[in-house]
Amino acid sequence: MSFVGRPVLVVGGLGFIGGRLSSTLASAGARVTVVTPSRQKHQDAALDLEACGVRVLEGDIRDRPAMEASVRGQDVIFNLAGQSGAVRGMEEPGEDRDVNGRGMLTLVEAVRHLNPGARVVFAGSRLEYGKAGSTPVSETRATDPLCVHAIHKLVAQQYLELYKRLFGLSYVVARITNPYGPGQPRSRTSYGVVNRLIHLALSGDVLPIYGDGRQLRDYIYIDDVVDALVALGDPDTVATHDVYNVGTSVGTSISDMAAAIITAAGGGRIEFVDWPPLAEQIETGDFMADISRIRSDIGWSPRVPLEEGLRRTVAFYREHVAQ
Repeated sequence: MSFVGRPVLVVGGLGFIGGRLSSTLASAGARVTVVTPSRQKHQDAALDLEACGVRVLEGDIRDRPAMEASVRGQDVIFNLAGQSGAVRGMEEPGEDRDVNGRGMLTLVEAVRHLNPGARVVFAGSRLEYGKAGSTPVSETRATDPLCVHAIHKLVAQQYLELYKRLFGLSYVVARITNPYGPGQPRSRTSYGVVNRLIHLALSGDVLPIYGDGRQLRDYIYIDDVVDALVALGDPDTVATHDVYNVGTSVGTSISDMAAAIITAAGGGRIEFVDWPPLAEQIETGDFMADISRIRSDIGWSPRVPLEEGLRRTVAFYREHVAQ
């Protein structure tokens, strides 16, 4: 990993994945700048990162002057900003389009004019594939989104593709499956089902499972996600492709996941409930990612098995709640 002394920007660098990425990059010796739309919302995380030498700036990805000031002189730019959540995107489609679509356009315009040699790493989503079935999905599969959030993720990628073709922009997209791990607040319920269920189990509450709970998902621990992003952003890495799946290729049913969480947390109980109408309409069914491309090209593979990842996450939130 060759980030020592490198100037690196993380847009959305105080969020669930962004905060972990920013800390990892700082530990690797990078000169990290974080841009966040609200420092007050993440005050503790900002202070912790600043104690590690990270520069924290307040700014919105849709704000061109803020992006222009931020991208100058950066070798690598990670874009983890944006509104998340399939259902939330359907409920707030205009906001989702604005943050995820216009936000990326604002960023690439700033890069084009002020730092055309930078590499941009974008956090995409497995939702871009739509319904996939029980076979692991490769990057060559055609995208077929079922929700506006996935469409806007694809729009953001199309901006990157166009700016590469017209202006030589260097970029790579990480299509992340279902991340979980320490760092997601209990109040965040629009995405991150594993973390939400862990919070409920630690409180001894009901874990609601939609339908029969047999739908398979590809759950990946946050440290593995961050390691993949770092590898894709490494200035010495030559990425043969523009898009890479970041997952485990292992499918786990949501009911099995909930049962494992209850065992790890020592509390909670499963209750099967009807699908909310909108969530049922945009449900993708089973999904596992084929990760052979990133393994072959970059040499990355996930290292944290599900049982260990759940143990770490439960321990973190148990300690947090205790405090």
